[in-house]
Amino acid sequence: MARPNRFTNVLRVGPVQVGTHHDGRGRTKHTAACTAPGCNFSADYLNRSAAELAARTHRCNP
Repeated sequence: MARPNRFTNVLRVGPVQVGTHHDGRGRTKHTAACTAPGCNFSADYLNRSAAELAARTHRCNP
């Protein structure tokens, strides 16, 4: 049974949250996800700076 993702180093930029986690293969991933209702934006990035840039430039259209 797989463990749920445990996000660390969580940062909030407007409605978008950026967090770091380890995937099922032990690799470090950085995720940006919008928490606005009706917005389905979320993406995984290889480095933290890319995830933070996506969070800063995200404009949702729910």
